[in-house]
Amino acid sequence: MNETFIQLAYLLATALFIFSLKWMNDPETARRGVFAGVAAMIVAVAGTLAKPGIVNYEWIALAAVLGAVVGIPLSRVPLTAVPQRTALSHAFGGLAAGLVGTAKFYLWLHESPSELTHFRTAVISTEVLLGFLTFTGSLMAAGKLQEIIPSRPIVYRNQNFINLSLFGIAVLCAVLLTIDPLRFKGLFPVVIVLSLLFGVLLILPIGGADMPTVISLLNSYAGLSAVAMGFVLENKLLITAGALDGSSGLILSIIMCKAMNRSFTNVLFGAFGQVQVSAADAEKKTVKSCTPKDAAQILENANFVVIVPGYGMAVAQAQHRVREIYDQLVERGITVKFAIHPVAGRMPGHMNVLLAEAEIPYEDLVEMDEINPEMPQCDVCLVIGANDVVNPAARHDKNSPIYGMPIIDADKAKTVLAIKRSMNPGFAGIENELYYLDKTLMVFGDAKAVTGEIAKHLAGEGASIH
Repeated sequence: MNETFIQLAYLLATALFIFSLKWMNDPETARRGVFAGVAAMIVAVAGTLAKPGIVNYEWIALAAVLGAVVGIPLSRVPLTAVPQRTALSHAFGGLAAGLVGTAKFYLWLHESPSELTHFRTAVISTEVLLGFLTFTGSLMAAGKLQEIIPSRPIVYRNQNFINLSLFGIAVLCAVLLTIDPLRFKGLFPVVIVLSLLFGVLLILPIGGADMPTVISLLNSYAGLSAVAMGFVLENKLLITAGALDGSSGLILSIIMCKAMNRSFTNVLFGAFGQVQVSAADAEKKTVKSCTPKDAAQILENANFVVIVPGYGMAVAQAQHRVREIYDQLVERGITVKFAIHPVAGRMPGHMNVLLAEAEIPYEDLVEMDEINPEMPQCDVCLVIGANDVVNPAARHDKNSPIYGMPIIDADKAKTVLAIKRSMNPGFAGIENELYYLDKTLMVFGDAKAVTGEIAKHLAGEGASIH
């Protein structure tokens, strides 16, 4: 009876995990997807706690309390910090998988060596290799995004050769362990050390601009390590959940690479995010600027406005002020649409979530491929804190690190208003040609303050930025 309950719980949890991923594909069902995922985990934990092999619940309860003490503060982070928060989750997941694999290896080695079959040793080696490299790699990624360590690529001589050599040695040690775990048991700590070191060296040469993509790849690695852990523990649900996690991470990485017109190898070895200074960049350039009042007057005389949100809007938490601008323009009979780039911000869907929080109608959130054909008819394109995703250099400058990346065609609008704190470059570390066009007017200042000022002028109220 107990085993029947466990298997039914696992079956229900598996179905809920699948529905959770499905529902989170759409903003309208995303909340339902989150609740389904939470319910799935509760059911999965309940089923696991019912296993007859568990005899000491005190340690489990202590671990749950400690997890809550750490997890609750980590859940209270701003949306702009979600990528690094996610990286920390992957780090903990990878560490858990690595520690479980290590514990099972030495438990079987000392108490029942016959249990260390070739298959089990291979699976443990895979679990430890992926788990520990995910642990250190995710910590490095979180550190770069949080700017605890430099976000720029840290390049050293023969880095690819060194990295691949370390990984190759780790794999060779794992193969020897699989062949004869008792004879080559001394290689197990070597696999652990090399995995930890490889995770650090893998992330060092990658710039902060690519961290979201790398994090989704690390998510995939964490899922695969969970699959291996499921085989070690003979837990079918862990295998299923790990496979879902690994495949979703891989799919997300593919989507992000496609949005940037880049390959996995280019992300891992291309050093995107390295600040580049060309002769053109070094030339003295000038921009045109205007006040929020000027921007409001330009907007209210338009018929069709496209708003391009970016990371600057997210950092300033300006989405509610943007909603006020949207309301004022719509009341005047002006058509307003939001152009959403797949990698705007620091993760796919970042802008959608922020704008949904401000209750912008879903039908006015338009993906890049759909809005670009309309950009030549756009009277005013209002760019709020976006940078590389509207840089025309991506179309023609073969020396640019973003060359070939699909962008929102903001430069094809009749007038461009760009809200930005300063002329500092974006993640890619290059100048944005859009800002220097004759049709572009820069509105300098904090996005929340500037958009609030524009909204007040649209409403007929005078204001000044402080």
